[in-house]
Amino acid sequence: MDTDKKILPLSDSVQEALAITKRGVDELIIESEFAQKLARSEKTGVPLRIKLGLDPTAPDLHLGHTVVLNKMRQLQNLGHQVIFLIGDFTSMIGDPSGRNVTRPPLTREQIELNAQTYFKQASLVLDAAKTEIRYNSEWCDPLGARGMIQLSSRYTVARMMERDDFSKRFKNGTPISVHEFLYPLMQGYDSVALKADLELGGTDQKFNLLVGRELQKDYGQEQQCILTMPLLEGLDGVEKMSKSKNNYIGITEPANTMFAKVMSISDVMMWRYYDLLSWQSIEHIAGLKKAIEGGANPRDAKVALAQEIVERFHSRQAAEDALADFVNRSKGGIPDDVPEVALSGAPVGIGQLLKQANLCASTSEALRMIDQGGVRIDGTVISDKALKIEAGTFVLQVGKRKFAKVTLSA
Repeated sequence: MDTDKKILPLSDSVQEALAITKRGVDELIIESEFAQKLARSEKTGVPLRIKLGLDPTAPDLHLGHTVVLNKMRQLQNLGHQVIFLIGDFTSMIGDPSGRNVTRPPLTREQIELNAQTYFKQASLVLDAAKTEIRYNSEWCDPLGARGMIQLSSRYTVARMMERDDFSKRFKNGTPISVHEFLYPLMQGYDSVALKADLELGGTDQKFNLLVGRELQKDYGQEQQCILTMPLLEGLDGVEKMSKSKNNYIGITEPANTMFAKVMSISDVMMWRYYDLLSWQSIEHIAGLKKAIEGGANPRDAKVALAQEIVERFHSRQAAEDALADFVNRSKGGIPDDVPEVALSGAPVGIGQLLKQANLCASTSEALRMIDQGGVRIDGTVISDKALKIEAGTFVLQVGKRKFAKVTLSA
């Protein structure tokens, strides 16, 4: 921000907006600059332009993706213009963030297929009517070879090598392709094209976001501020939420599944989810913590969180039904949405049957689950690993959440 500009006073509403912006964030760069942007916006009535770029690398979003979308919605509620940028051009380069190997780029067909569902799903969090949707091919394609070379001249190799994953790969002798240097440049150029006041991203995006800030300065624009959000841990409480690690909660998953997955997180991790996913006030969450410290059951707070999340992506009724289903399951009951499977070959061994019903990955896993008391037929625990199952219809259960209604014929 131009240091010659007069410093504006921060009104109570600006300070409140700043507090809302900072809730749950990892870093706000530079806070004093953003406070002045907020003050100027209040004075002029011109909303800030707030950018979030997402590459459509997979067709579905999970709760980890919604951490930054929640922040966008909060800023949207404050009256600012949010821009949902679909990186259809940058997806074809491939973002090297957090990678130790070159990431394969997507094809145009893959990108278009994934992009079709992105905004529809993001609209479950954002106010779609007040969201500007852009595709970065709009300004990246017209650059052409000459424009790309000119853009590349605005950033040095030394600056690129300051990036942690690049420096580690270089030190380890792991190949870095030249096109990977183009990704942060193109993401930064998006900020120039959109004249962004603030750009949001995960902590793994910090370098790319700062490139945008530097490029804006080089193009004579006021520099954007940077807001990074923490990466949400998955159901295991260790690794970041990821479909590839199977520790995710998809935002289009059935309500009962979503509810049960939230209930499976630890009591400690629950507060992390509250901070990053809940729309409850900071004061309300502090009150829940205090109540639990005073002896209240943490399960009640987790139920409230699970219901809030299910209601957001489904409905209030779905949240109530999911709670009833979860209570029923916890008492050993059978849920309503059990998949039906038709199999033949009776009589068949219990281990083989569990594998064929897709309840266990292998017969050895099935036998381990029997040893652990985790297998039931029509609610009765099975302990005999040599059991042969005759023809008939029955409900198989493995663990707390895997069910199948099996019709077995000879």
